[in-house]
Amino acid sequence: MALKFNEVRRLFQVPTRGKVRLRDYRPDWAGDKQFQELTKDELKARAADFLAEKVADLANAQERLYASDTHSVLIVLQASDAAGKDGTIKHVMSGVNPQGCQVFAFKQPSSEELDHNFLWRYMKALPERGRIGIFNRSYYEDVLVVRVHPELLSGLPGKARGDKFWRGRYDDINHFERHLARNGTLVLKFFLNISKKEQRKRFMERLERPEKNWKFSLGDLEERKHWSEYQDAFEKMLQHTSTPWAPWWVIPADHKWVTRALVAGIISKSIDGLGVKFPEVTAERQRRLAAARRGLAAE
Repeated sequence: MALKFNEVRRLFQVPTRGKVRLRDYRPDWAGDKQFQELTKDELKARAADFLAEKVADLANAQERLYASDTHSVLIVLQASDAAGKDGTIKHVMSGVNPQGCQVFAFKQPSSEELDHNFLWRYMKALPERGRIGIFNRSYYEDVLVVRVHPELLSGLPGKARGDKFWRGRYDDINHFERHLARNGTLVLKFFLNISKKEQRKRFMERLERPEKNWKFSLGDLEERKHWSEYQDAFEKMLQHTSTPWAPWWVIPADHKWVTRALVAGIISKSIDGLGVKFPEVTAERQRRLAAARRGLAAE
């Protein structure tokens, strides 16, 4: 997993121009040739070491982000069911100070939320400066679920739901994210790319293992019937909303250890790119600190 960041960007960052095809991104990617020669256990051990290193890097980066109080970070996670969003949050953020991180999992909107514009409920949950905010599903549901199920848009004026309508939503999102970027929010967007075969395997595991029954929803099976429609919606989302200020990353999700290691590395490196540092102490404050130290030493 010791890829250089430029290589990670080449493999997994979505271009900001041109057509996007998910078949160009392998859900089962597990490294290049040198990694493919390792056993599954050896790969997992390598990934665990890499993840531990990146979690430590992320903890340090988050501390500098919190102390500098100049930027915030918004992490957006989108995926099909069972792609590993919850597990990714749990493992990647395991070393981060809870005071500097907040997670929002967006479910079906309430009647109040439906009476506002589609970005309203997400605006209220944005991270303030110094914090990392994580959206487990996000405003992108409003170009995904509602695109597959257009009947959910019945409360909006007009009936046209063609390309012009969706282009308008993509534009709204792009302008929203550009506004965030201009005001110091680093927007990191990850699409966890799971194969249909692996999703079936994880669904079966949830059904067969009693301790995982609670994670299974009958609604997930209904949504699985729309697999191809969702894949099309994902491709259009990636194509129209991967921008220079908020590009998408398509992360292989068939191997959880690959997903977690890549996401941790990208977040850590991206925060480093902000150049945030611990606040510098002025000469006057240094003198006061020295006096305080002398006073304590004299007690």
